[in-house]
Amino acid sequence: MSGNFNFQHTNTALLSVKSVEAPVVVSSPEFDERLAPSLKRLRLSKGLLERVAGVSERRWWAPGTSFEDGAIEAGAKAMAEAGVEPSQIGLLINTSVTRRNLEPSVAVKIHHNLGLPSSALNFDLANACLGFVNGITMASNMIESGQIDYALIVAGEDSQGVQEATFGRLNREDSTRQDYLREFATLTLGSGAAAAVIGRAADHPGSHRILGGVSRAGTEHHELCVGSEGGMYTDTKGLLEGGLELVVTAWHEAQANGWDWQGMDRYVTHQVSNSYTNAIIKAVDLDRERVPITFPRWGNVGPASLPMTLAQESKTLTPGDRVLCMGVGSGLNTTMMEIAW
Repeated sequence: MSGNFNFQHTNTALLSVKSVEAPVVVSSPEFDERLAPSLKRLRLSKGLLERVAGVSERRWWAPGTSFEDGAIEAGAKAMAEAGVEPSQIGLLINTSVTRRNLEPSVAVKIHHNLGLPSSALNFDLANACLGFVNGITMASNMIESGQIDYALIVAGEDSQGVQEATFGRLNREDSTRQDYLREFATLTLGSGAAAAVIGRAADHPGSHRILGGVSRAGTEHHELCVGSEGGMYTDTKGLLEGGLELVVTAWHEAQANGWDWQGMDRYVTHQVSNSYTNAIIKAVDLDRERVPITFPRWGNVGPASLPMTLAQESKTLTPGDRVLCMGVGSGLNTTMMEIAW
């Protein structure tokens, strides 16, 4: 399979990672009530979101608050935590899937509202749920090449619009059980935001070293999960099988390239559902106790999901801990990145 990529970093560090929870909690039973007409007509039972996906609730932004506002708040918190001034940022990468328009980039509003200097390069990097980790890799390369001193990576997601549209479609009289299954993953999405500051390790003794990892592409699966502003459509069985094959192949390739990830202190995965998490744990023999789970209360928050989980775990990680960030994104692509805490 083509698309192999092995990368190493020698002088970059994660200086901070912060998250922002959207404040409006929406439970899966509430979703069942919104879909009650179609569930009854299609003879589907309530509680599938909790029983099958393991998602009990997710969050929406408050009225008048946007996903960009969440990303801006997370970015400000990350810079404050890192002790880095906006004037020091040389690169802003927005990795959000959510966007309101094709142009300009989402990054420009975030750049402006955070008061970043005109010298700070800013753009969107879109790679489904892998965008945030890809942004860290790109920023690390630019830091080690001497182009910039600090980078800010952000992601803000808003699931409400696409879920409201999905309710409307599934409650139509002509909707089918197949329609429900194809759009089921949409109902597991959530809203939230995250941000991280990346800097030069030599300038910040005791910071969290970004060591590198592997990426692998399986783009023959590019039609298994397709999303737009109107909805997200998935082949859940094909997505699980293709994603697992990709993860297992990348895992063994990493071992061949000298990475030893069998005894990590924490495995921070992209948060999707029970079935995906259980399958990955089994496929590469992870210690379940070292795999934090956040999707039951946040849902799948796209590219913000992994850094939000990492931000939560940062409260209990100690110096010397080894952390592996693992994700699979629509397309399909996978990346695994080690951080020495």
